[in-house]
Amino acid sequence: MVGSRYRPVALNNSRRRFVQGLAGGALAIASTPRFGWAATPDSDVPDNTGAVLSGTEFNLETGALPVNLTGQPGLATVVNGQLPAPLLRWREGDVITLRVSNRLPAPTSIHWHGVIVPADMDGVPGLSFNGIGPGATYAYRFKVNQSGTYWYHSHSRFQEQTGLYGPIVIEPRGGERHQADREHVVLLSEWTDLDPEHIYRTLKRQSNYFNFHQRTVGDLVRDVRQQGLKPTLTDRRMWGQMRMDPTDLADVSGCAYTYLMNGMTPAGNWTGLFRRGERLRLRFINGSSMSFFDVRIPGLKLTVVAADGQDVEPVSVDEFRIGTAEVYDVIVEPKDDRAYTIFAQSLDRSGYARGTLAPQRGMQAEVPQLDPRPLLSMIDMAMSHDMGGMPGMDRLDDPGVGLRNNGRRVLTYADLHTLGGPIDQRQAGRDVELHLTGNMERFIWSFNGQKFSDSEALRFNYGERLRLVLVNDSMMHHPIHLHGMWSEVVSEQGEFQVRKHTITVRPGQRLAYWVTADALGRWAYHCHLLYHMEAGMFRAVHVEHPSKEGAAS
Repeated sequence: MVGSRYRPVALNNSRRRFVQGLAGGALAIASTPRFGWAATPDSDVPDNTGAVLSGTEFNLETGALPVNLTGQPGLATVVNGQLPAPLLRWREGDVITLRVSNRLPAPTSIHWHGVIVPADMDGVPGLSFNGIGPGATYAYRFKVNQSGTYWYHSHSRFQEQTGLYGPIVIEPRGGERHQADREHVVLLSEWTDLDPEHIYRTLKRQSNYFNFHQRTVGDLVRDVRQQGLKPTLTDRRMWGQMRMDPTDLADVSGCAYTYLMNGMTPAGNWTGLFRRGERLRLRFINGSSMSFFDVRIPGLKLTVVAADGQDVEPVSVDEFRIGTAEVYDVIVEPKDDRAYTIFAQSLDRSGYARGTLAPQRGMQAEVPQLDPRPLLSMIDMAMSHDMGGMPGMDRLDDPGVGLRNNGRRVLTYADLHTLGGPIDQRQAGRDVELHLTGNMERFIWSFNGQKFSDSEALRFNYGERLRLVLVNDSMMHHPIHLHGMWSEVVSEQGEFQVRKHTITVRPGQRLAYWVTADALGRWAYHCHLLYHMEAGMFRAVHVEHPSKEGAAS
């Protein structure tokens, strides 16, 4: 892979200050420094739009691009010379062809995340096809049977971390349910000057290497003053017995990452334009490799109208958490001729992505301070009776660590109700329970204590309705993605809640969802935290006819 040309760099406070003050973007030394997308460009209000490709025939080339986001030259993995990759606009019902040519010195692939396609079009090397070798071209061809906001990315080692990701917008045949005067894609991601292979090796040697916020003696003294000696020592003892760290919210933090919005650094200030009184549709995509973001736009209510490409009953919030690979569409209505900051802080509060909505270029609004750094508690580990909780409860209405009682209305899964109900009215014929497990000291992640290399494939009978139950035995958030089939989250009462392609399971949470095995073939099932997937939290799912030898019973 192109990572051989990376080199580790020193990470320090000076670098972070430089990144926050850097006005350049990902293509600062490329021939066409253009960023972001505006799906409804207006000749009277120009926008800084990047490449938008539409139609039914697409030619995509993967390659390497020199970049400099932080003052440190690097090499990105890109599509058609653009970081992020071009916005692809499709139309529901069309048959499309995407010819992907590999100009890299290593094999590559593209997975169409959340798009329901035949198995050989899914883009996972070793499962659905062999990958795309250097100099080779692979033609993806399939009918588009859905609409909404999605994205695409490499499924080859760490190419996604180095830039191979981009957005997809699929227009519904009957027109949008929620009309807007203008729309913008807001793709959140991260950049690192480190070689991802170096990051991975570092995590394997010391899993908390990038966590600069571990508890100190000073924290112990403060907690004793606030809580008393006995409660403080009891808390420390419980965490010690679990061999866990309440500060461990992210494996890779802002000390190694620069958080991006549509490929631009915070100081680069990606800007989406509007006219006062317009309804704007913002298509938020978390295209990062390892980061959760808490998103808000101070001064504007966010009306969530779609989750993972599927229309939901509109719900008005001030803030939402978006897990890696998740997607949310929101409507905002700016009433004033002023700038508004789009603020996306990382879950561990080690940094943020930032952009601006404004009537004209060059405007900006105040950027909020990062919220206080949260700590996991026994509530998060489902070991407390607080909130009426008991070990194993779904707790879909809990906004999660760092968002509880913050004075803002925060979106939860309990707020999301996919319009039209479940895709299959049958009850599940059987349960499949999987525990999300890990060894933090060795940075090994797994399902049911077995990493991918030691596991057998999960087998689903073609056409059956299943209930998948995920039990998170770890202290990390895990965004779980099943390829090829929809995942329909079930409420605590066993009722249909929301249809998604990626489901975030919080620490200590037990969460259930329905799946209809309506897609023959071999599919990937994994945590979408890239280094967790590579460290073993991955399973193959084989969907087979019941009569076939070895099918599930």
